[in-house]
Amino acid sequence: MKIGIEGQRLFRKKKHGMDMVALELIKNLQKIDLENTYFIFVKPDEDHTVLTETPNFKIIQLEGGSYPFWEQIALPKAAKKYGCDILHCTSNTAPFFSDIPLITILHDIIYMESSYYKILTSSATTYQKFGNAYRKLIVPRVVKKSNKIVTVSHFEKRRIAEYFSIKKENCLEAIYNGVSTHFKPIFNKQELKRVKEKYNLPDKFFFFLGNTDPKKNTKGTLIAFSNFLKQSKLDYKLVMLDYDTKELEKLLTEIGDKHLIDSIVLTGYVVNTDLPAIYSLSTIFLYPSLRESFGIPMLEAMSCGVPVITSNTSSMPEVSGDAAHIIDPFKPDEITEGIIKILDSEEYAHNLREKGLERSKLFSWENMAKEYLKLYKRIHAENKKNN
Repeated sequence: MKIGIEGQRLFRKKKHGMDMVALELIKNLQKIDLENTYFIFVKPDEDHTVLTETPNFKIIQLEGGSYPFWEQIALPKAAKKYGCDILHCTSNTAPFFSDIPLITILHDIIYMESSYYKILTSSATTYQKFGNAYRKLIVPRVVKKSNKIVTVSHFEKRRIAEYFSIKKENCLEAIYNGVSTHFKPIFNKQELKRVKEKYNLPDKFFFFLGNTDPKKNTKGTLIAFSNFLKQSKLDYKLVMLDYDTKELEKLLTEIGDKHLIDSIVLTGYVVNTDLPAIYSLSTIFLYPSLRESFGIPMLEAMSCGVPVITSNTSSMPEVSGDAAHIIDPFKPDEITEGIIKILDSEEYAHNLREKGLERSKLFSWENMAKEYLKLYKRIHAENKKNN
């Protein structure tokens, strides 16, 4: 087989969720499949050493301008040029003018849901609004065009099936994401000191991967943290990644606690390999999102032995099982109560840590890659049979 994998954004320096999933998929396929030929289609950018070619994995750098033009024109043209038997698109959208059998990963369809669309657009950046509008236009066509739609949880599978009225079970599949093996408790004092100094981390802190995406519930988390400090009088900080100071000040004004900024540490962008040390240094990991299709950061934190607070919505109970403290993300008081309960009971915190370590072992990138390899073989066999 000749398999094309879309990885448009893999070479950009600041990679996020979908990019990391695609990267781990490719790296693990390189380990387990020495037989088939792969063409990894990427857009040229700074981080061009993140992937290495192997005898059966070729990296094809495609110019192509904007995201839509690259995806709809440059990508299918290249896949045809290299004789791909399957084209695997990894980031929610795909070209719809192509005759090559298509597998599309729909990580979520949050941008299609009216109940969340207002939340998503109310405080989203211009870039995020454009991305949501593009997906709303493209995804319904891609769903019809794809030979197989794959999503990342059974919750999301049900949502996609309901939204698009997909009746055929074999058109839609759930394959879990994994957690990278470098996420583990860090005990090395030199490594912990290096990361602590690099990001100016405080001695005692809660860790929150907040960003400007409204679904991350940054506002609710800030309210909960503010309430915690007022109630407990304890000297904890909140560490946040890659967040704009002006945006933060705006949110703090909205919640009526401008002085909370003195208890918040903004690290800027953190390279993935430094995250295990930050998790290990933290007291609690906060993941009270309004809506997630999976929730990889929960598993990363669990793998590092950190108690996790997460939401009772969407996929989060499915992924976390009984290994996290579950709250209603629309009620900041419940987040505050969860923090206090974990701090007040070492036995409860210990149980969460132990359960989290065991829970995270159930998810691996290698298992995910094996499932996709089975899917490639199945789609290829069906296509040969039909032709």
